[in-house]
Amino acid sequence: MKTTIDQVYKHLDNDVTIGAWLANKRSSGKIAFLQLRDGTGFMQGVVVKAEVEEEVFELAKKLTQESSIYVTGTIVKDERSPLGYEMQVKGLELIHEAVDYPITPKNHGTEFLMDHRHLWLRSKRQHAIMKIRNEVIRATYEFFNTNGFAKIDPPILTGASAEGTTELFHTKYFEEDAYLSQSGQLYMEAAAMAFGKVFSFGPTFRAEKSKTRRHLIEFWMIEPEMAFMDHEDSLQLQEQYVAYVVKSVLDNCKIELNTLERDVAKLEKITAPFPRITYDDAVAFLKDKGFDDIEWGDDFGAPHETAIAESYEKPVFITHYPTELKAFYMKPDPNRPEVVLCADLIAPEGYGEIIGGSQRIDDLELMEQRYEEHDLTGPAYQWYLELRKYGSVPHSGFGLGLERTVAWISGTEHVRETIPFPRLLNRLYP
Repeated sequence: MKTTIDQVYKHLDNDVTIGAWLANKRSSGKIAFLQLRDGTGFMQGVVVKAEVEEEVFELAKKLTQESSIYVTGTIVKDERSPLGYEMQVKGLELIHEAVDYPITPKNHGTEFLMDHRHLWLRSKRQHAIMKIRNEVIRATYEFFNTNGFAKIDPPILTGASAEGTTELFHTKYFEEDAYLSQSGQLYMEAAAMAFGKVFSFGPTFRAEKSKTRRHLIEFWMIEPEMAFMDHEDSLQLQEQYVAYVVKSVLDNCKIELNTLERDVAKLEKITAPFPRITYDDAVAFLKDKGFDDIEWGDDFGAPHETAIAESYEKPVFITHYPTELKAFYMKPDPNRPEVVLCADLIAPEGYGEIIGGSQRIDDLELMEQRYEEHDLTGPAYQWYLELRKYGSVPHSGFGLGLERTVAWISGTEHVRETIPFPRLLNRLYP
């Protein structure tokens, strides 16, 4: 019977065949230990010379790293294995012999590994990170589908910036100028006016010349938008969503978290509600911590966010940023118009902002004023203004950066390892 490594628990003490690659091996004369992988997981196959035909043992000894094989044997329990099972091998069939595989068990430099990203993905560590990424995505769909959201797909090619900034990738759209999307948010607001609660999941692009461990040129965003929801409603949804995703990873990625040696005790503390501080309080806190350069009206950088996060075991909301720091569409606090009804969610352990969100301006006159202040003229933004003209309602939304979230949950230092093929300032290959 054919099966996969993640399903061997169903076949205890039975013979099965698995299509696999040889990740590594070691032998001691009369026994060979084959480290097998098949895409679903990793498992050891044990070949005992006295228990198999001679040609099977000879093949086991000659197998090279990343050769593809069919391996047949009996599934037995093995308490020492992270999987809990191993195979007592009875038969081997070579599919393809790999020669001079470039990524050996020795240490390699990061640039070398990135140049061979198409192969590096096969390693146990990279496999674990990608499985956690997959679980975050799966749990995201589950959470929003369960809570009555419709998935709506915004365009990637747009006629203007969602944020009103210049950090855009420009292209030609026949005779017109076009840009790669920085965010689907404006389109999701239109969708929320049609469907109530919506979310999108797709690639976004930032032409920001940054080399930090938190930045990618191309990354993926989850962007929910909700009609008839105010700022407080949105904050509650955000913390419920993040807590749900973390629990899903804890429940369904135990092997992967163990492979990465992640301290799961820290993740087990991630339950709603999350702590909150205002921007005002954050500035005062930073000054007390010796950040004498920070003044009210300044944006926070990575060292500031890390200092704030270190005071909490859970993600922390920083709310009510100065109006001048944030995008044109954010709703001012009615009681204090110099700040907006917004929040950044800062992850623990130095991983920085993972969510940015706000209540949106729903008043036509105020939005027209914002258009004038930000010089948003022409047809590219006219349709967005019309959302305030025809049945405007209070509404809120947020965007979660997938790669930063995966980096935090998996305990991975650099976001380049949390996306299959990263696009960095100096990298467009492979």
